Amino acid sequence: MKTITAILQRHSMHILLLVISGLVTLGVVMLFSTSAFAKDAHGDVYYFVKRQVFWLLIGLTACTVGALMDYHFWKKWWWLPFALCAVLLTLCFIPPIGLRINGSNRWIHLGFANFQPSELAKVASILFLAWWYDRHAPRTREFFFGFLFPIAIVSILLVLIVLEVDLGATALIGAAMVATMFVAGSNLLYLGSCALVGLAGVIVVATQIPERMQRFLAFLHPEQYRLTEGLQQWQALIAIGSGGIDGLGLGNGRQKMLYLPEAHTDFIFPMIGEELGLIFTLLVVTCYLVICICGYLVAINAKDRFGMLLAFGFVTTILIQAAVNIGMTTSLLPNKGMPLPFISFGGSNLLICLFMIGVLINIHRHGHPVAVPLGRVRLAARVTPRI
Repeated sequence: MKTITAILQRHSMHILLLVISGLVTLGVVMLFSTSAFAKDAHGDVYYFVKRQVFWLLIGLTACTVGALMDYHFWKKWWWLPFALCAVLLTLCFIPPIGLRINGSNRWIHLGFANFQPSELAKVASILFLAWWYDRHAPRTREFFFGFLFPIAIVSILLVLIVLEVDLGATALIGAAMVATMFVAGSNLLYLGSCALVGLAGVIVVATQIPERMQRFLAFLHPEQYRLTEGLQQWQALIAIGSGGIDGLGLGNGRQKMLYLPEAHTDFIFPMIGEELGLIFTLLVVTCYLVICICGYLVAINAKDRFGMLLAFGFVTTILIQAAVNIGMTTSLLPNKGMPLPFISFGGSNLLICLFMIGVLINIHRHGHPVAVPLGRVRLAARVTPRI
């Protein structure tokens, strides 16, 4: 066990990049296999593949910029992506720039493609929290400086996202925010109360939206709603079950033939199970566990408090999203549209995830060569002086 830990500490970034490359490659391969039958393919079997490769190139550019640019740049200019995100989220409600799709105002039209500003909010919120808790390190346990004010600032973005009717992104950013605040040393009593209030708020809002309420009922009674709101999850279970251990073979899946809606986006994980089998689905889960270990090792070995919080927040955001997607597609969680990081079709999400990895690489390059024991993470978060 010590040998494995030592290898991960010494080669964490190499392993992380290898895993990310594997997930991205798997995503392109599965998109090639599943997207030809999508109803929005416009008669072009390569339509979604070409768009994903286009966003992948942009994402790799963003990853390179994040890896080469000193992450302390974001310590000074954190407000720039935050303000940009607030403006873009507002534009979502202003046609023709803002687009209303499936009852939600989540996208803006850039001319050459559509972009989802709530993805940028994931980065903007973590940048702000890392800066704030680095600047006010000695006061993180106070009610105002350590709890109320940072939540109030992030809530500016969260309110705009809620108004888009995107409860999933709101819950994801909120969960990553609470986790980052916990590591920064914020009062646990305040955080626990905030988490309960936030969860209750999401539930109350969901119950007031008929579509979301139907999804929750379909989660509780899947067989009863298998032809309506529970169709996606029901067909996803059929896909995973029919794949068995070895799968039906790449390209031989049946659920993608319009039986499973969104097979190339939010429900691509069951398609991996159907075509490549249980072995590959477990391999995908293992890859995210490796991202967890390597990413948190980078955070632990960060040169300063700002880098540690930034790395932790980015990794946690990716992991929560992956956990929610896998849980949702396997009927462990209610249905909520959320792409699987690095694999699902979705340019905005791929771009932001690759940028996060780029910043993580930069933090690793500036980090300490010797790992800090895991038990000291929270202590260091509390006592490290402001840089």
